[in-house]
Amino acid sequence: MSNLADRLERARQSTQINEPAPSTNGQVRITNGAAPVRRRGVDPFAGVKERVHQALVASLGPRLYDPNLSESELASQVRTTLQEVIDSEQTPLSHSDRTRIAQDVSDDILGHGPLEPYLRDAEVSEIMVNGAEDIYIERAGKIFPVDARFSDESHLRRTIDKIVGRVGRRVDESSPMVDARLPDGSRVNAVVPPIALDGSMLTIRKFSADPFTDRDLISFGTFTENVRDFLSACVKGRRNIIISGGTGSGKTTTLNVISSFLPHDERIVTIEDAAELQLQQQHVLRLEARPANIEGRGLVSIRELVKNTLRMRPDRIIVGEIRDGAALDMLQAMNTGHDGSITTVHANTPRDSLARLETMVLMAGVELPVRAIREQVAGAVDLIVQQSRLKDGTRRIVAISEVVGMESDVITLQDIFTFNYGAGRDENGRFLGGLMPTGIRPKFTSDLADVGVELPVNLFSRSAL
Repeated sequence: MSNLADRLERARQSTQINEPAPSTNGQVRITNGAAPVRRRGVDPFAGVKERVHQALVASLGPRLYDPNLSESELASQVRTTLQEVIDSEQTPLSHSDRTRIAQDVSDDILGHGPLEPYLRDAEVSEIMVNGAEDIYIERAGKIFPVDARFSDESHLRRTIDKIVGRVGRRVDESSPMVDARLPDGSRVNAVVPPIALDGSMLTIRKFSADPFTDRDLISFGTFTENVRDFLSACVKGRRNIIISGGTGSGKTTTLNVISSFLPHDERIVTIEDAAELQLQQQHVLRLEARPANIEGRGLVSIRELVKNTLRMRPDRIIVGEIRDGAALDMLQAMNTGHDGSITTVHANTPRDSLARLETMVLMAGVELPVRAIREQVAGAVDLIVQQSRLKDGTRRIVAISEVVGMESDVITLQDIFTFNYGAGRDENGRFLGGLMPTGIRPKFTSDLADVGVELPVNLFSRSAL
């Protein structure tokens, strides 16, 4: 089934008809301070599309699922049959109407229906479906309603089933929430009734076909060249790094870029709930957690994967996100010879990320005093990179803090770089500030020098930009 879905996906890509990307200026009407209400029109071609869709399926029949057909052959047959079916339509249609109908039906047969234009649009970073008739996208850090919609709830559910089925997962009343991914690595989350009270919901966080580089993040303002050089030195010097931030703050993108600083001669193991990382090194082993099946069997958790990774002779361990008791195993790995490991956590400040780690260690079910847990954290973590999605829609690193050690029962931190909010905003509301050194030199600088990694003396000067 997986191979078939992949074939249909590749065939769909070759049937794309070049049309301008749909407008994202969905009209919004505000009434007495209430929530925005979308103005919706009826698709004048809904009936035509339904007839064309049914005729196409009836005409091609088993050929849609024929494993002996190549992707190009399948795409060609879909294109030819679509043209024949549309030509037989009695409804008068202009050339642009024919093109639109052909693209919409092709998207529905081979792709993801009304979401396809936004999946193809490189400027769209997130797609949010709040029900069959309520779709939003994120573009340039801002969220917009769009006019696209599914014909009904069953149409949306078919699309969700197609996505999750491709990666061997399921979603239904007994298991109404699921994480999955698209063939290009984009992250997918789906929630269906009875948990979703107003209809199925789907969230797709897109990933670029070409992974972002450190130069990209510098141009976006995520960090500066000095910060890039510092993080690169920390990775090469085998510092253990936590990337902290809220949902949608860009943690995974930053993790992917920071991981690009890893030496190409090391054995790297990545562990994720849903595979997203795009490491370019040659010696990379990718592991993905698996949910339980309908009988409640077959669960493979992040924690189990971390434990197993220790038997795989890794030079580095990269965990996409720590959410539970796996934090204990990750800290133990960092403390027992697996220096240079990197992971992410959900937290709003560096101090909050330490508290989150403590809480997650307790979730492992091991009876440990709080001081012992904090000693584990202080001994394992060297650096916390704090990421945030600012009010102007940009995603920035807003603090880089060193974990210094313990004072009494408290883990001590010192900020190495902080974001300069005082620089204000430009005429478009974009923050003008960036990461600035605090003037404090990390205590682990000598440790970096011991392994041949030197940091420029002026890197932490207050005048360095």
